[in-house]
Amino acid sequence: MRKAIKNTIFILLLLTLSISTAFLAYLHFFAEDDRDLSGEWNASLDVTQQAAVEALNWLQDIEAVSISPEEMGVYMQDLTIQVNLTFEKTDRSAGTFHCDVVPESYEACRQKAYEAFALVFQDMLAERLRMAGYEGSMDREAVEALVTETFGMSTISYLMSYGPELLPPLEELQAQYGGNGTYEIAENTLTRQFDGNGAVSTKVESYVRKGLSLILTEEIDAASSRIFLEDYPMVFTLEESQE
Repeated sequence: MRKAIKNTIFILLLLTLSISTAFLAYLHFFAEDDRDLSGEWNASLDVTQQAAVEALNWLQDIEAVSISPEEMGVYMQDLTIQVNLTFEKTDRSAGTFHCDVVPESYEACRQKAYEAFALVFQDMLAERLRMAGYEGSMDREAVEALVTETFGMSTISYLMSYGPELLPPLEELQAQYGGNGTYEIAENTLTRQFDGNGAVSTKVESYVRKGLSLILTEEIDAASSRIFLEDYPMVFTLEESQE
């Protein structure tokens, strides 16, 4: 009887030890991966709302036919700029990083924003001409021809030259989001220390890594007036070739 009890206790101890070993192995090989952010991550900075607001304000300033924010949303959609964030691990919970607002993505987004705005402007102009009693054709080609004849350039060129700045300058975005420096990780908090004299010197962000996704939520001082704070949390995706 005593031998059976000893055997049972021994088996229970062995099982407990095995479970503990397996758990520690999991923490070492899997949980530790959450701290390894090495690789190039990509995120999309959404500037749709800002572009729509700038367009609306300008149309109001020139006393164009009124358009609601909801109607503007039909034209202005999915205006995003790519942000690349690369981490290189140098220690268990630390390393270096490089962040960059992709210039080509910025220019493509700017072009798309003005193409959408040109459609709004053409529709507003057509409506205004109808209200004034104009009886000619008001399809897009006809309106574009009128704009070109009047201003000596296309609608898009006119708006880019004399209209509002729909997006913040690339330099401003680079100062806000781009830069190099060092990082440290502690208890699901990512602290990035930027080199140089940019707009940002330190960012403290809560982070969650789920496979190829990295979610950053910045801890902001209530008095701060950062650009695009509504974009937090920012969701980055790791390039699969680097996983």
